[in-house]
Amino acid sequence: MSLPQRSPAPVLPRQATYGQRPYTRPTVPGAPSAARPAPAGVRLQPGFAPTGQRPMAVRPVTERPAPRPAVSFLTVAEVAAIMRVSKMTVYRLVHGGEMAAVRVGRSFRVPETAVRAYLADARTDVA
Repeated sequence: MSLPQRSPAPVLPRQATYGQRPYTRPTVPGAPSAARPAPAGVRLQPGFAPTGQRPMAVRPVTERPAPRPAVSFLTVAEVAAIMRVSKMTVYRLVHGGEMAAVRVGRSFRVPETAVRAYLADARTDVA
């Protein structure tokens, strides 16, 4: 005895999950199209739909900011070990404004560049 075959279920569009809106293509009124040239000084991205469909909205190209260099932070104990001084000496330098530091909660973090700058300025020539 064989079971009757079922037809596949129709594919329905996915509904948005909680906290999401369904995607709708944004329309920009007055956006430059292929028939109208772009204003002077504006670079446009290519964005045309396949033949038979209306062209997609064309947006001006925005420049990305340069990536920031990574900053490495050290604890007060690490700075004291590098400089071979006590932690209290590092705290005095930070509170006195001689070495830059960032307060995180109740502790301090010192940028590596601040330690290098302090050591470079602290060198003296011995005659």
